[in-house]
Amino acid sequence: MCVVCGCADGGAGTAKADDPGHGHVHVDPAHGDLHFGAGAARVSVPGMSQARTVKLEADILGENRRIAKRNRQHFEAHGVTALNLLSSPGSGKTTLLCATIEALKRRAAAVEVAVIEGDQQTSFDADRIRATGAPAIQVNTGKGCHLDAPMVAEAFAQLHSHDHHHHHHGHGEAPGSLLFIENVGNLVCPALWDLGEAAKVVVLSVTEGEDKPLKYPDMFAAAELMLLNKVDLLPHLSFDVQRCIEMARRVNPTLQVIQLSATTGEGMDAWLDWLLEWTAPRDDGQAALRERVAALEAELAQARAALES
Repeated sequence: MCVVCGCADGGAGTAKADDPGHGHVHVDPAHGDLHFGAGAARVSVPGMSQARTVKLEADILGENRRIAKRNRQHFEAHGVTALNLLSSPGSGKTTLLCATIEALKRRAAAVEVAVIEGDQQTSFDADRIRATGAPAIQVNTGKGCHLDAPMVAEAFAQLHSHDHHHHHHGHGEAPGSLLFIENVGNLVCPALWDLGEAAKVVVLSVTEGEDKPLKYPDMFAAAELMLLNKVDLLPHLSFDVQRCIEMARRVNPTLQVIQLSATTGEGMDAWLDWLLEWTAPRDDGQAALRERVAALEAELAQARAALES
């Protein structure tokens, strides 16, 4: 059971609005639909009150944030820009990463790339990354549904122990390194967890349906960029691109969007432009401004969540 993200086993069908064991449940009088995210905790955990759930979430996420802050400082000290890639299973994250690594070799060979791969089991995706020549560490979470900051810290240490290419850089030196963190395929749980990344990037395949941003708003609210992937399949699908983008920006008005296909290469130049902007040397003032913008966006997301609860 994952208490924080609420993906617990339990008898939702027996829930009652006045049952403290299930927190607060809103019942739609018109259709009888149940909304278990209407309480203070925005999640229902069987046998646990809303107050206890909020306290537990604060404790767990607070400790995670402490380690994420340390990760962020570690990345910065090594000239590493870490990006947290999020999506549902099958969105094409690993295929996109392999294509991105090959494209960066051609366009910006000085930019070093490493990958932390998150899955419940197997090293299939890490093996695919290693085949490109880029170092990759597989993190298997077992029953876990997301990566957390301690996992990323240990994986980053493994990259160093294998004498991979992370070096210390100062401001104004050569372009830094990119660390892609491919999270476990899941549009719910990973949104809550700060790994120390510079930005979250959500990958949405056009095969998934344009309504995903409203079905899973926390993920899209937390992201800085949405990659609309597999656009080469659009002629064979009933997918409204503009409607999808409008829905995404309804939950995150500042969300950037790039349409691309890892198969045909369409949109890859725009994606590389975005990546290389992160690795370009910048002065302390620019870095501080970017951090301030990130902090304000986080505060905005929290305020939005509070209004919705």
